[in-house]
Amino acid sequence: MTLLLGAIADDFTGATDLAGLLARSGARVSLRIGVPEGPPSETAPYEVIALKIRTMPAADAVAQSESALDWLQAAGAKQFFWKYCSTFDSTPEGNIGPVAEALMARLGAKQTIYCPAFPENGRSIFMGNLFVGQQPLAESPMKDHPLTPMRDSNLMRLLAPQVTGDVGLVDRLCVARGAEAVRAKLTRLADQGIAHVVVDAVADADLEVIAQACQSFKLLTGGSALAMPLPALHISGGEPIEDPWQAPKGEALVLSGSCSDMTQRQVAAYATSAPSYKLDPLALARDGVQPVLDWLMGQSGAPLIYATAAPQNVRAAQDQLGRDRAGELVEEALAQIAVFARDKGVRRIVVAGGESSGAVTQALGVTRLDIGPEIAPGVPWCACDSDGKRMALALKSGNFGAEAFFATALQKLDSL
Repeated sequence: MTLLLGAIADDFTGATDLAGLLARSGARVSLRIGVPEGPPSETAPYEVIALKIRTMPAADAVAQSESALDWLQAAGAKQFFWKYCSTFDSTPEGNIGPVAEALMARLGAKQTIYCPAFPENGRSIFMGNLFVGQQPLAESPMKDHPLTPMRDSNLMRLLAPQVTGDVGLVDRLCVARGAEAVRAKLTRLADQGIAHVVVDAVADADLEVIAQACQSFKLLTGGSALAMPLPALHISGGEPIEDPWQAPKGEALVLSGSCSDMTQRQVAAYATSAPSYKLDPLALARDGVQPVLDWLMGQSGAPLIYATAAPQNVRAAQDQLGRDRAGELVEEALAQIAVFARDKGVRRIVVAGGESSGAVTQALGVTRLDIGPEIAPGVPWCACDSDGKRMALALKSGNFGAEAFFATALQKLDSL
């Protein structure tokens, strides 16, 4: 089957977010967990490769993204998408810019755009500044992110240290004039040698204009919403999904490692009606995960196990254990819990947080996800195989979904 778009995502929840929005078109979407080991086979029109490179050293992130690009090129992709978070999560060194430049060099692309806008989820860009709802990025809860605190709202200033060469802007006034105006502005910037261009977007209609203007680009970069208009440009009427998506039957479990403001509210809401267990990195360092497994054995329904905490509590644990070790303990625990739950009959797992989702899917040995129905914008249910067992996973980015997300996700499966 013709591969119309090959996408690379910097974390697992971002990959499912992207795959879910592409699947809205009716096209078949396949999500690969990590770079496939073998040559391309049974490819879908839209292939998404989920990496876990958001916070790793830039050189390692570039190497993994280049391996993913090699696989997608071998599969026959002609256009490529580099997907990162709609809040531009990165350090001053990267990895958004370094990966984009590496992919451009491999593809011979002279210019690309950066547009993390996701209006449906309240992410918009105006005059190069990123907003989360009505708050500038640097004033939003992202300013306290434990791994990638965002202390500047201006995407041009954030991107400039990560790339070589100048960074340009196509502002909202230009986008409002339509695709031809955007295309002309990009051409003028290219003539000036500006290869990296931030593009404003405050509504889905803006994303449609941008996608149309950049239809011939070899590489696009941005949040998942920028890719949503692409199927309509690639194919007429969409590519039907060959097999109806079916929800695996079985017990359910909710795991949360994200410490985002929204996930904190989601955990609080769900814990009022479900058994819950709070993971403490200090206790994990002292006692291991066995007490958690013992607790889980005595639960029924769809219990919640979470490490979600306020920023000051996260910092307190990091001060005692070290930033990396505190995070590793939580990820390792969630991974062990997921495998234990699977072996005890759990077949439906909701995971909140990109790092947590990566740890869980790796522990379960998941290499491919079939994209199913959306729970919330950018968060679909997915079906997968794990140790010969069919399972359903929902991998949620920290800030996505409403407060009732966990309950809504499980109700969605029950209604299918």
